[in-house]
Amino acid sequence: GQPFVQGNNNYISLFPESREEADRLFGALSEGGEVEMPMADQFWGDYFGSLKDKFGVYWMINYNSANQ
Repeated sequence: GQPFVQGNNNYISLFPESREEADRLFGALSEGGEVEMPMADQFWGDYFGSLKDKFGVYWMINYNSANQ
């Protein structure tokens, strides 16, 4: 895990409607920031990635095709 710094214990989660939208959001938000987990198919079945943007805000992008 990461050391606690006030504010880093929260993530904003987005649930896009397509893989393409997930990639677009991830690319835009990660520009100038730090990628924690690149977008990839995960063992639980979703297409997921996480990052910290250039302002220090943490994000999770999660696309689940079963919900479509």
